[in-house]
Amino acid sequence: MKAVLAGTVIAEADDADLISIEGNWYFPLSSVPDGVLLTSPTPYTCPWKGEAQYYSAVVDGETHADAAWGYPNPYPSAFERVGKDISAHIAFDPRQVEVGP
Repeated sequence: MKAVLAGTVIAEADDADLISIEGNWYFPLSSVPDGVLLTSPTPYTCPWKGEAQYYSAVVDGETHADAAWGYPNPYPSAFERVGKDISAHIAFDPRQVEVGP
């Protein structure tokens, strides 16, 4: 599966390494090349996943605000509900990033 932003692949991972949650594919952070993601100050807390960390993505020198998010310290309820540790995974904003085969 690939995540494509502004015509550039910003993440690529085998389907077995992805986690599907609420219609979003969560990619391993390790599938994103260094220098693509910048932490964002945008706040959000999911009632069952915990406090989100948003990221802006840089492609060809252009910054795309809040293009991705993850849960670096998820609540125990996230593991219980998903059945996997999501702490090292991120999802991409479908309004900005195309995710598919």
